[in-house]
Amino acid sequence: MSCRNCLVLSAAVAATLFGAVAPAAAEGELNLYSSRHYDTDERLYSDFTEQTGITINRIEGNADELIARMTAEGANSPADILLTVDTSRLHRAKEAGLLQAVESDILEDRIPGNLQDESNQWFGFSQRARVIFYAKDRVENPPLSMADLADPAYEGQICIRSSSNVYNQTLLAAVIEHMGEEKATEWAAGVKNNMARDPQGGDTDQLRGIVSGECDIAVSNTYYFARAIRTDVEGLSDSLDQIGWIFPDQNTVGAHMNLSGGGIAAHAPNRENAVKFLEYLASDQAQEYFSAGNDEYPAVPGVALAPSVAQLGFFKPDDVDLSAVAQHLSAAQKIFNQVGWE
Repeated sequence: MSCRNCLVLSAAVAATLFGAVAPAAAEGELNLYSSRHYDTDERLYSDFTEQTGITINRIEGNADELIARMTAEGANSPADILLTVDTSRLHRAKEAGLLQAVESDILEDRIPGNLQDESNQWFGFSQRARVIFYAKDRVENPPLSMADLADPAYEGQICIRSSSNVYNQTLLAAVIEHMGEEKATEWAAGVKNNMARDPQGGDTDQLRGIVSGECDIAVSNTYYFARAIRTDVEGLSDSLDQIGWIFPDQNTVGAHMNLSGGGIAAHAPNRENAVKFLEYLASDQAQEYFSAGNDEYPAVPGVALAPSVAQLGFFKPDDVDLSAVAQHLSAAQKIFNQVGWE
């Protein structure tokens, strides 16, 4: 994968280069730790460099690896920005003391309040709705709410990911915020009882389960389905006409939203450049890239949607404060364990 204005380093190589010496600020540079592995993000980075002259040195890995790395590096970390997916990981980084507060009128004005940390340590820049998909020819009355997934009428029909998946962890945390722990426990137990198979695979695999007939109903983030509209996804794109979708809870709280976002590292050596990068991610140009390039919903209201995303239709999103939802993540995992959701 080519990248004109960035340096992609493995964790091992980065450790050799940076060592244990406290990093110094480098004029015109930005050190980005990213767990977003999308080729389309290259346009974000190259355009930022073109506009600002700031070169991005990028270290990629999964979120857990990057958070562990930043923790081990401590005050010697060269990281300026942590960019990752899901509220749970952003919250984990904050709780570990890896992020710092950012005062920016641009971010405050453009990013809705429910999509940013209460102490301004992280901000959301794109979203994915977590919705209900179903087999059109086998499900006459699909669930209209997340609560309906626990209805015994759907016993043996549901495909959904494991409890270790951050999307499901945040979903259950949101259920706790709206309904309380007792009701959330009943819901989780009900969904587990309605599973067509043990949790396995990613969101695309849940959708493929509908195509194969293993399940009649699946829970998935929208961008996996929208991607299959825009590009050829094996075992899915040629069968999309078999699948219907429901944006749940349209008469109540609205559809649950997953977040992709970032924050400035606690010991960022290039803090000023880091602020500029976050502000760029909130620009119309960058927000359009998130939708057009990766089939996501922009965080900034009013930004145009990619055709693949717009094809899913408009809906009411849940505008719950994600900082409040994040406070329930540990309780969500306990509930998953309690009900035996693998």
